[in-house]
Amino acid sequence: MSDGAWTTSGTHDGELDREVLTSGGTVRWARFGPEDAPPVVLLHGTPFSSYVWRGPAAALAQEFRVHLWDMPGYGASEMRSGQDVTLASQARVFTELLDHWGLAEPAVAAHDFGGCVALRAHLLHGARYSRLALVDPVALAPWGSATYRLLGAHAEVFGELPPALHEALVRAYLSSASHHGLPAHTLDRLAAPWCTEEGRAAFYRQIEQNDQRFTDEIQGRYGELALPVLLCWGAEDTWIPPEKGRELAALIPGCTLLPIEEAGHLVQEDAPAELTAALGAFLRTAS
Repeated sequence: MSDGAWTTSGTHDGELDREVLTSGGTVRWARFGPEDAPPVVLLHGTPFSSYVWRGPAAALAQEFRVHLWDMPGYGASEMRSGQDVTLASQARVFTELLDHWGLAEPAVAAHDFGGCVALRAHLLHGARYSRLALVDPVALAPWGSATYRLLGAHAEVFGELPPALHEALVRAYLSSASHHGLPAHTLDRLAAPWCTEEGRAAFYRQIEQNDQRFTDEIQGRYGELALPVLLCWGAEDTWIPPEKGRELAALIPGCTLLPIEEAGHLVQEDAPAELTAALGAFLRTAS
């Protein structure tokens, strides 16, 4: 089987060519880069997919064995009625995937609520990492924008929106994560999974199911992290303000905080070169 799909420009195109059944549903994933290179796993957040990692993933794959996946209920992975897509479930799924991939102690880079997933897997399920990079993570209370809380509190009502209005809402919400604005083709790719019949329901389901208790359960344990941690934060993040980055860094022993200038919440889209350089340098540093 191929190790991911590449465009003629040499960047990964975001296609996930493999799948595995997990406790949360069927997960689509891809792996690429030198087979004998150190492993790196990239986790996306909400309402995104692994597609946001395509640029950094392509660059990192020159010297690392990169693993990409869409969480259950997101992107190309399974979406279904009644699906458990809570942060608790996603952490269990991630732990299962590490076992499926045979990765005993990979490096991990996680964005947005992927940060909570990685932290829960490590602190609650015993998942081991060689080092952990967090990018604008969901980790500290309170979290969730006013829009996010509104959608979650009235998921059943918003779920009845006509498809055209739903798509407009999704596209506006996604766009607000970028400081510079998303290119049309990028916005199209990020919005597309949420605009199918299954995707419309899945969009509101994942917001409705996620609440602060999933970070409350681990927030008091960040001082237990005994591995190298890099914390990158978009200096113009309007979803989770940079002040949260400083607060989180103070709770993690030895944590390095790196502001990314001219970047909003979607640092991968706003400043891919800067983020990739920071991740590469961090991943190359011996423990």
